[in-house]
Amino acid sequence: MQFLLNWPWVLSFFFVSSVTTAIAVAGLYLVRKRFPADVLKENHEVAAIIFNAFGVLYAVVVAFVVFVTWNGYDEATKNLQLEASQVIDLSHSAKAFPDPASKVIQDGLINYTNSVLNDELRRMAGGDIGVSSTGSLRNLIAVFDNMEDKSIPNRELYMESLRRVNNLAEYRRLRIFAGNDTVPPMMWLVMLVGGLIMVLYTYFFGVRNIRAQCIMTSALTIMISLILFVVYVLDHPFTGTGKVSARPFSEAMELMQKEYSEPSLQK
Repeated sequence: MQFLLNWPWVLSFFFVSSVTTAIAVAGLYLVRKRFPADVLKENHEVAAIIFNAFGVLYAVVVAFVVFVTWNGYDEATKNLQLEASQVIDLSHSAKAFPDPASKVIQDGLINYTNSVLNDELRRMAGGDIGVSSTGSLRNLIAVFDNMEDKSIPNRELYMESLRRVNNLAEYRRLRIFAGNDTVPPMMWLVMLVGGLIMVLYTYFFGVRNIRAQCIMTSALTIMISLILFVVYVLDHPFTGTGKVSARPFSEAMELMQKEYSEPSLQK
């Protein structure tokens, strides 16, 4: 199923809805060949009551899962933006430090941003990354830890920058945790089985015009399959075409490269 995340979302939605609808309609035709509409009509009164009750329960479960996964996707987006924001703030603060600390901090921030863009986000798409700090982040933290008091003209600036470095490490961990969060398999089982029962229940209603019943069954199948696919996409915030945008880090990299090149151009 993960290959669907890498397709354009329109193509993925069309593929999922087409396959599920074809299976649902084929099952409906098989049931109608065995049981004519007159026989199925005897079940309408009881089946309708049970169908409505089951539909309400299923809707509550799916709505809860959609809310949770969307909230997780939104948090992943915010954490990445906050992480990039800390990089930019540290970049501005680095200019106030004396050389060579200023240059080391600037280089460390560029290395860290490049590592996130070209390594971490790519590895997160495959679920192949842990919370252990990268070399670029460890080096950046080491710069602040190894600063001597005599080389710091502004103690308040140093403490504020150190706080931002700690925030940077925290937002990185939160970003990785968001990428590892998944809907439990038991919840997927409940949603898939529930969706299957919802579609199968439509077979118990005997509409004389089978084409009309096929349309109704298809509409329900498409809606359920698309909602479940949306949950699947939101459950993988750093994978595929629907992943969280890395634009904040790209803009941070462009800003730092531009700012760091200006002094050399002036010289």
